[in-house]
Amino acid sequence: MNSGPTPTVFVVDDDQAMRSSLKWLIESIGMQVKTYGSADEFLSSYFPGRAGCLLLDVRMPGMSGLELQAHLMREDSRPPVIIITGHGDVAMAVKAMKSGAVDFIEKPFHDEELLTSIRNALEFDEKRRVLRSRRAEIAVRLAELTPREHEVMEMVTEGRANKEIAIVLGVSAKTVEAHRARVMDKMDASSLAELVRMVLIAGGDEQLF
Repeated sequence: MNSGPTPTVFVVDDDQAMRSSLKWLIESIGMQVKTYGSADEFLSSYFPGRAGCLLLDVRMPGMSGLELQAHLMREDSRPPVIIITGHGDVAMAVKAMKSGAVDFIEKPFHDEELLTSIRNALEFDEKRRVLRSRRAEIAVRLAELTPREHEVMEMVTEGRANKEIAIVLGVSAKTVEAHRARVMDKMDASSLAELVRMVLIAGGDEQLF
């Protein structure tokens, strides 16, 4: 992990013995842990944006783990979710994964299996944070472009040549070159490839990280 915010592993399980066991296991490798006995208890102290991941038991009194997962899906900055259950089946696993869970682990499990899953979830969370930060930076730069510069940028990143853009816009090729230079400068892009990458990230492409 990098020098960003210290991640926390949030454990939500109604079984006190399981919570204590998980807390001991995760803390044994130096990770920060917070445990909760129900989904409501977790939500009462949770605020979006915290670095970390969430270990969720499926069957709990009140709101179930899958229901809590569905609730958190409304948040853009939700933590990655690992579903843990002793009552799992294929249908439940598929539902959890389709709802955005990064892993599904059945009890009993090997300690290293769980720890590997947690490490992967925290790495995923960190990459997603970097992406969100990068997207915010790009949005600020995009806001500095004029409407005409936006037009030129869109066509440039589609692979159109300056002469073709000039014909479409009804201006000279030199004017297009000037707009293009200003776009590269305002976007702080060192190459066309970097500019294309920025446009894709701004458009929501998360496969770039």
